[in-house]
Amino acid sequence: MIKLPYKILLCFFCILLWFVSPISLFAQEEKTSFKFDFGSKKAAPGYKKAGPNDVFNDAKGYGFDFGAKVIAVTRDDRKKITGEYVTSNKPFYFSVNVPEGNYKVTLTVGDINGIGNITVRAESRRLMLEKIKTKNEVKKLSFIVNIRKPSISTGGKVSLKPRELGKYDWDDKLSLEFNGSKPCVDALEIEKVDNQVTVYLAGNSTVVDQDDEPWCSWGQMITRFFKPGVAIADHAESGLSLGSFLSSHRLDKVLSIIGPGDYLFIEFGHNDQKEKGPEDGAYKSYTDRFKLFVNKTREKKAIPVIVTSTSRRAFNDSDKVVNTLGDYPDAARKVATELSVPLIDLNAMTAKFYEALGNEGSKKAFVWYPANSFPNQPKDLADNTHFNTYGAYELAKCVIEGIKSNHLGIAHYIIDGPPFDPSHPDSPEKFSLPASPKNSTIKPDGN
Repeated sequence: MIKLPYKILLCFFCILLWFVSPISLFAQEEKTSFKFDFGSKKAAPGYKKAGPNDVFNDAKGYGFDFGAKVIAVTRDDRKKITGEYVTSNKPFYFSVNVPEGNYKVTLTVGDINGIGNITVRAESRRLMLEKIKTKNEVKKLSFIVNIRKPSISTGGKVSLKPRELGKYDWDDKLSLEFNGSKPCVDALEIEKVDNQVTVYLAGNSTVVDQDDEPWCSWGQMITRFFKPGVAIADHAESGLSLGSFLSSHRLDKVLSIIGPGDYLFIEFGHNDQKEKGPEDGAYKSYTDRFKLFVNKTREKKAIPVIVTSTSRRAFNDSDKVVNTLGDYPDAARKVATELSVPLIDLNAMTAKFYEALGNEGSKKAFVWYPANSFPNQPKDLADNTHFNTYGAYELAKCVIEGIKSNHLGIAHYIIDGPPFDPSHPDSPEKFSLPASPKNSTIKPDGN
């Protein structure tokens, strides 16, 4: 037998390790910081140029996405960043491959020689910037986007529903939707940040980031009301109960990444009340599971917050909202009292909201639309559970007021605005947001 010198063997072993090890000491780390200068001219120092022909692909890892078509407008060759921008007469997307985590997104928007008006959403239609207007100027604005993946660091992965496959919330990209009457995007900076308080949302179709117009939830609207310092991580999904959130490993996912000082907002009830097993019921499995969620969150030194289920749109002859959720809102309140958990009584607030609008007027907060209001919609839409953008926006304001009244620490990061009273909501006639490109007539799971 030939004996090789020790140094040769060691060298051979290192080379072998390089090829067979999935994680090499020399492997390049995933990039978590990006700076893009939009337009067709030379990029500003330290920035990567992103022009109209930069279409997203995985190899490149960034680009205009989902069929977006943009044009570059040059105003002043001498001015880097602000001298040119990209725009379109239709909503357009830009995506960047990033690892899981929280990202500070900073946009430079506007036209130094014209008018701009932009609304920005992230991932699956999370509202980040609302109708930002500029005139012969640019503005630099920042917000936080949470990126998540199905895999769980402690083992396994989230069991996604078929409707979630391909969802912008679960892919490998940070995607931004640029919308509005004149969206002018000059530059984009993305930086991973680990110093944010993360608010995790556990819930159903009234909380989830709905992909398609006209459906919407408060979970994808509440992002608009927070400054950097708070990240919203919406792990809700349509049709879920406390039990199915558990069985699909979504709580496992949250618990694997939640940290001390983070929050878990928990809203269930609509689908729990349909569970008819011998141990099911408001004061049985529902109460027991709520306590489990609370206790598991506290084990991580995070802060649980109980949110009662949104009322359904159901009125009696006296034009008062009827409780269709049985004992479930009361059971949630009792868990909050027993375990000294902050409570946001969205059930009570939404009843006041509907009553303020009236039986007929409250339809304007829900997905109530005559046939042909949207493409490929041959029939009327009449849904008394799921909200449109106006209804979801008002509910997000209710949750914001609940955060303030509970004196939660994240209240310090709420964008300044007048107090909101659900008995005196914003006028639906005066509310508007530019619609996202995707729409569907298929009702979300759950009711």
